[in-house]
Amino acid sequence: MAVEQSRAGNLPVARTAMVGRRAELARIGRLFAGAARLVTLTGVGGVGKTRLALAAAAELQPRFRDGAWLVELSSLREGRSLPYAIAEALPLVDQSTRPMIDVLADYLAGRELLLVLDTCEHLVDPCSLAVEALAGAAPGLRILATSRRRLEACGEEVLTVEPLPVPEPGDPAAPLADAVVLLRERAAPTLPGFTDTEAERAGLVGLARRLDGLPLAIELAAARLGELSVAELTERLDDRFAVLGETDAVVYEAEPPWHQAMRTAIGWSHELCAPAERLLWARLSVFAGTFDAEAARQVCADPHLAAEHVGGLLAALVEKSILVPRPAGGAERYRMLDTLREFGADWLRGLGEEEELRRRHRTHYRALALRGDAAWMGPDQAAWHERMVCEHANLRAALDFCLGEGEDAYTALELAGALWFYWLCCGFLREGRHYLDRALSLGPRSGTVRSKAVWACGAIALGQVDRDAAARLAAEFRALAEEAADPAMLCAAAHLDGGLLTLTGRPAEAATVFDAAAYAEDHGGAYTGARFLVWALRVFVHTNLREFAQACAVADALRAACVRRGELWARAFADYVHGQAAYGLGRLTEAAAHARTALEGKALLHDSIGIATAVDLLASLAATTGQGVRAARLLGMGQRTWADIGRPQLGIPELIAAREACERQARASAGDAAYEAAFREGMLDSGDDVLTYALHQA
Repeated sequence: MAVEQSRAGNLPVARTAMVGRRAELARIGRLFAGAARLVTLTGVGGVGKTRLALAAAAELQPRFRDGAWLVELSSLREGRSLPYAIAEALPLVDQSTRPMIDVLADYLAGRELLLVLDTCEHLVDPCSLAVEALAGAAPGLRILATSRRRLEACGEEVLTVEPLPVPEPGDPAAPLADAVVLLRERAAPTLPGFTDTEAERAGLVGLARRLDGLPLAIELAAARLGELSVAELTERLDDRFAVLGETDAVVYEAEPPWHQAMRTAIGWSHELCAPAERLLWARLSVFAGTFDAEAARQVCADPHLAAEHVGGLLAALVEKSILVPRPAGGAERYRMLDTLREFGADWLRGLGEEEELRRRHRTHYRALALRGDAAWMGPDQAAWHERMVCEHANLRAALDFCLGEGEDAYTALELAGALWFYWLCCGFLREGRHYLDRALSLGPRSGTVRSKAVWACGAIALGQVDRDAAARLAAEFRALAEEAADPAMLCAAAHLDGGLLTLTGRPAEAATVFDAAAYAEDHGGAYTGARFLVWALRVFVHTNLREFAQACAVADALRAACVRRGELWARAFADYVHGQAAYGLGRLTEAAAHARTALEGKALLHDSIGIATAVDLLASLAATTGQGVRAARLLGMGQRTWADIGRPQLGIPELIAAREACERQARASAGDAAYEAAFREGMLDSGDDVLTYALHQA
């Protein structure tokens, strides 16, 4: 159990075995076994750097106590987003306001961990600076990067990834050459009648030679062997290579031959696509990360590309290895390899459509955020959580476009404000604050869109315990709400005002503000989430004032309202606070039931703060009933989660005091030695182990 957690990571499961890379894998292993802190895999696009890095990370993972973690950078457009992308890949949900690079350095400082930074070439300078900062702070950190250019970072070891070896003419061992083996493996599904005669083997050898052993080119060729024979495909390649050599000889004469081979392979693959497939390929290049069929229809369809044809065209591009299917959350999503996306983007620019498609992409994700905002406090909350996590790269790309070359601060403000639920409830406070601060500084100074963004930014500042920013934003929003005389806005203003009072240790004043907010009335509109946040904070203030009976009653009312809506996030918070109040009343069985229900709800939405607080409450209950060892293990589980969050018990004095009292009780009951052993075990437990153990009724 502990070993499984210590070798954790987010590496994708390999779909196919590596062919012909044992020497490179061994060299990477030797470099990291020695003094290397940073190893960069360089090479031409399509040579297999990413696949090699993932295979190496999978082999190296057992050496690292805290696992191997993949950070995909191809979707990033701005270097300032790099620290957030690294934090997103790690189990790190720090809510403070410190610079993210400092948070990362502190998080990694005591860990033994392998970080894979994939596709760095468009962010070389930011990557180099980040690598040096993190490596200097974390002696147990090792970094494996892929880039077409070296990072030029201190102590960097560079390994150039070459194409797979190809056989010489007349070599009797030619069919066993790595490039030929890979071609045969990839072609097998499309060549069911392949007889492996000498002539057919010779054809594969010749095709592998023509492709210069480039893995991506081999993949593209293999996908075509169901419709063209090996001889026909080789002939077409020869014809196109001749044309390329005539037209581009001057431009590319200094390049290695496989650069031309890659352009040739992608180019003829493009030519073999139907016109509608080519157009969709180009238009799909505006997506970052993965996308689904509906997004492809919304962004790419128009009178030149009928929406009803997009589904079939996506399937055709998958068959041709242009797109890779990526199931996620029960739905089919698609991803385009970086080299193919670049080709599509060049083609899109040539068509004069790049700006238009980027605007369509922005418009689609603004609409998605607005729909998510309207639906969040309802029965599809878990599905919206899953969907927005899948769309994170596209949401970031849309915001970067608006705040950068798109020069559309109004849409950035609307989009970032509508995503309040994602930033606040799904654990992305830092990134939400980053975008909201930028949009508020550039966007309009008045209007409903600004009002929503001010409230969202204030809510995040409360979550970060940034009292100064919360006070400033609360004052601005209060003025806007009073000017509008909108009951829903006034309730949202009470959320910011009362939340700030709660943070500054004035629960009685906060209670007065909340009670004046009419939070039990459904005002509808754009601030439904704020109403439920006020309600939840009112329950919390009751417990701080030791008004436990009132806390139970208000929590039950909140929970009932959530049940009627089919909502989960606020309902789980109501269960947690009801558990706290029942504990204060000495109703321990009732408290444990509510704590377990809260934990189940927060786990469903991957709410780290909710999970940690519920586990702490269960630990206190165990300690109170004399189960010192169980309490110690639960405290260890909670401590691991709080360490990832970066602010133990959110800095709230009442929660800190409860945790300290729990430890004293557990030590007294179990004894120091047993306590320490159980605590360490809890610190090493995996997420699944936490849920299984914590939800078990002792």
